[in-house]
Amino acid sequence: MRICVIGCGRWGSLITWYLDHIGHEVTLYGRKESARMQAFLATRENDLLRLPESVRLTTELADVKDAETVIISVNSQGLQALMDELRPLELKNKTFVLCMKGIEIGTGRRLSQIAEENLDSSNRVAVWLGPGHVQEFYRGIPNCMVIDSRDEATKARLIEAFSGQLIRFYYGSDLIGNEVGAAAKNVVGIAAGMLDGAGLSSLKGALMSRGTREVARLIHAMGGSELSAYGLCHLGDYEATVFSRWSHNRQFGESFIRGESYTKLAEGYYTVKAMLELGEQYGVELPICRAVYDILYEKANPSEVLQDLFARGLKGEFEK
Repeated sequence: MRICVIGCGRWGSLITWYLDHIGHEVTLYGRKESARMQAFLATRENDLLRLPESVRLTTELADVKDAETVIISVNSQGLQALMDELRPLELKNKTFVLCMKGIEIGTGRRLSQIAEENLDSSNRVAVWLGPGHVQEFYRGIPNCMVIDSRDEATKARLIEAFSGQLIRFYYGSDLIGNEVGAAAKNVVGIAAGMLDGAGLSSLKGALMSRGTREVARLIHAMGGSELSAYGLCHLGDYEATVFSRWSHNRQFGESFIRGESYTKLAEGYYTVKAMLELGEQYGVELPICRAVYDILYEKANPSEVLQDLFARGLKGEFEK
């Protein structure tokens, strides 16, 4: 398969390495001004992996025309801007795979909605979601992930083409639930980091139980299946997000509570805004998202907010 990966960050570069590793013809695109791309052009390396000579590197977005499958791994809030850049290329009859997690602030659009609204109808859109860290995949540690799409044939073709010993793919059956669940788990990851920073790591069990129910209610209200919150897109990703030292969202939450600088991308910082907007739109209370938002954006006292959040446990476990 001829594939172009857009995005040369840690995940985009890992996807490039993996797909080349299992035999596909892969091109990696990054912007000319990107320090990460310049490093790849100079050494073919970043701080995590080395790309083999079989991977083609480009800084010309128009090279995406040569690919049959386009994989996108960029900041979720920048997807619309990327679609604006791709529009003049008039791309048709391609498969776009979104390998990122988020909800657009201000519109509440899922990422697949943004892509479908901006691409020619001859193109197909899928999402690639689930747990895993670059550091583990590159060391040969396997994991399971999910591919979902509104088009069944596209889903089946991608799963067959992308599956290998390192990543086993499952068929997604709920695009709404998988996308919302995947985005929301980053907010839960920040909350977990806040608990670590506050010395309250023992409350992570309560966080995971309540977080899954909170997200399940929202998914149901949006027309998806509550069960998706218990799959790989959300609960199945908690180990990698809530506990791992490599989780950007968890580390960001911990650093925030400790007053330490943290400069790596933590998608949950932006997603929490969109989650609250969805909660208001669909009439679903999201107490964990509200607590994270108040601490990050309203400068609320973390100890008081976290204490109030878990005092809610005096109610029935599955009550709102």
